[in-house]
Amino acid sequence: MVPRREVLALSGALAALAGCRSPEPNLYTILPVPGAPRRGGPRTVSVREVSLARYLDRVQIVRSAAEYRLDVAGNDWWGEALDAMLTRVLVENLAQRLPGSSVVASGGAITVQPDAVVEVNLQRLGLAAPGTLVLTAQVAIGHREARRRDVARTESLTAPVSGPDTAAFVAAASAALGQLADAVAGLLAA
Repeated sequence: MVPRREVLALSGALAALAGCRSPEPNLYTILPVPGAPRRGGPRTVSVREVSLARYLDRVQIVRSAAEYRLDVAGNDWWGEALDAMLTRVLVENLAQRLPGSSVVASGGAITVQPDAVVEVNLQRLGLAAPGTLVLTAQVAIGHREARRRDVARTESLTAPVSGPDTAAFVAAASAALGQLADAVAGLLAA
């Protein structure tokens, strides 16, 4: 039989170890936002995987990059890889905005011969100032048809952040990605 004193010591050690465990991370996802439908888009659109600035390529949410310092939300994480999430939501946003087009992600299970290819390099996603999120991205659209010209441009968009918490930041990021989808849909329908 084990002495009571040793059982209590072992129980205390186990309790201390359990208290040292880090809390589970809070997981967040960017959601699609509705936009104005447009007519005249290409029949099929392929969206390549969004390319990220390397400082954004992490599980923790980077809220800002200012004064040579990153502000990272330590226990607030993206629920999936940010590049994959942005691509998935951009496809959903574009499909809603271009109801006459079939919009797919180029890296997925579905392969089509696209009439247009969308490429996005995300350069910035973070707070520019308290209450203001900025999304800056290079966008390129390549067309298969000779009558449509290829387009490349930089979009810098802002969205209000309704509060100091991470949920408000992610909601603003969703809104900014919706604005980017509006701009891309406009280019595709032109």
